[in-house]
This record gives sequence, C-alpha cells and structure tokens, in this order.
Amino acid sequence: MKNTEYLILAVVMLVCCGFPAAAQASFTVTNTLKTIQADDLREFFKYRKDRIPFISAHRGGPREGFPENCIETFENTLKATPAILEIDPRYTKDGEIVLMHDVTLDRTTNGKGKVIDYTLAELKELRLTDTEGNITPYQIPTLDEALQWAKGKTVLVIDAKDVPMEVRVNKILENEAEAHAMVIAYSMKDIKTAYQLSEKIMMEVMVGKRENLGPLDESGVPWENMVAFIGHDLPVKEDIVAEVHQRGAMCIQGSSRNYDMQYMRGEISDPQLAEAYLDLLQKGVDIIEADLSIESGEAIRSLQQKESSKRRFFNW
Repeated sequence: MKNTEYLILAVVMLVCCGFPAAAQASFTVTNTLKTIQADDLREFFKYRKDRIPFISAHRGGPREGFPENCIETFENTLKATPAILEIDPRYTKDGEIVLMHDVTLDRTTNGKGKVIDYTLAELKELRLTDTEGNITPYQIPTLDEALQWAKGKTVLVIDAKDVPMEVRVNKILENEAEAHAMVIAYSMKDIKTAYQLSEKIMMEVMVGKRENLGPLDESGVPWENMVAFIGHDLPVKEDIVAEVHQRGAMCIQGSSRNYDMQYMRGEISDPQLAEAYLDLLQKGVDIIEADLSIESGEAIRSLQQKESSKRRFFNW
C-alpha cells in the first residue's frame, strides 16, 4: 500500500472512531488571541469605545469531561470562544508550582491530602476529575507548562493562592511570557512589587469601591498596566466602570457567583442566562469572568463581529 493510501486510511479511522479528547482539543483551537509583545498586551487591555468584549474563563472553563486548571480544558474553551484564562498556582513539596485551586487534592483529582505534601513526580501520577467527579486521562499541569502552552493562543491570568507576587512575576519573565500572562494583585504592596520587577507586567487589580481608585492613581503604576476587577455584586457599579474607562482601563465583572450559579441551580433558563450576560456588557463591562465560559462566549458572539480597532488581536 502506498504512503498516501496509509494516510487516507488513518484519517478515515480517526473520523469514524473519533479523536481522543486531548487530540480533539489540540486540533481544534481556533479562537486565539494575538499578542506578540508585552506592548501588544497592554494595548489589548486598553479601553477603547469600540472595544470587543470577551470572556475570562474562571479556572480555565471546566465542564463535564474537562477538569479545572487543565491544559486540555483550556483548549476546549478556545475551541468555542476567544478567552483569557484565569488559573490557580500552588507549591508542591519539592518547590515546583502546579495548577490547583484547592489546598487539597480531594475535590479535583483521584488523590487525597494536601498538594504541598506531594512532589511534582507524585502529583503527575494522579489524574484530574471533571465537574461531575469523573476521572479523566488528564494530568496536573505545572505553571511552566501552562505558560509555554499559552504562547500564540491566549493570556493566562495567574491568581495568588500560596505563590507570592515576586515568584509569579519571575515565572512569567523566566518563560518570556510577558505577552501571554498577567497576575492578579490584591494589595497595593503586590501592585508595586509587580511593577518594580517589570514595567511590562499586566495586572488584574481589585476595584470594588470608588475609594480604591485614588490610591491606584497615586501608586506610581500606570493604568495601562492594569485591568480593574469590579466584583461579583449586582447590579453593575456603572459609576466605577465609567471612572475606570476614563483612566483608559478595562473592567472585569464576575458572573460565577450570580448568573452562573443561578443557571446551574436551574433558577434561570438558557435565554435568560444569555440575556444576563448581554446586560452586563450593556452596563459597560468589558470582560466577563465566567464559570460557564462556553455559554457566555456564545451569548456575546454577535457583539464580537463588529468593526473595531481591537480586531487585530482576535483570530477566529
């Protein structure tokens, strides 16, 4: 049999039998964000009136078959919608950093006990579980693996957990990922530390109250390095949104503790959920941090088709 015939047979077998889940994700990531340099990332997050709204996938966008904080899940999310991905770093016993939200392994893996009590090699023997508690074939990724994977695809939003700001920023620098990753900062000390380590670093900062704006103005850190998380509370604080926009920054609103939760409890329907996401954007929100990343991405898709100075960053 000729080589071309072998190739055709292989393709037919894959189509008929189905790709493995990881292979499916790898071959179908189409909704990517194009930020080549750190300057691109700052421009991507700069507020413009013609901005394109998008999703921040909380914990990467887990769902049935796809665990949280998992590279295969990241790919599944990007298969459906352009998104940045919020992730959670934790230390291992031997000083490595893996992606894991909880202090313990029990909820999201087939292991037991604290993450810090295991070496990286031991953690790699475990398998992640999905949102339904099913064991998947997927391993716990390291932060380094995630930072390398993200290049040319998306932006990782690195939460704190037990990893200090200095370490998170240095991980970004070591991986030359300034164009593909940012850090979450919960205090003025962390904001200043990140900027001192690198003036190129982007930060998600907490702006739940108007009185937080003054200290940020006086921090010495330019607003072009910041995106404002304005909280989970509803209704949207439109006065804060307007003030952040005046400073040239974008606003993130969380939906995981309100609309997403209501939907998962069966309290609102599919059309009501979609309407809720659109209402957040109509109130001025630029980025929705959602547990239901695919549903939220689908709901706002029509708003992403407009002409915009930001279109050059989106590939779909």
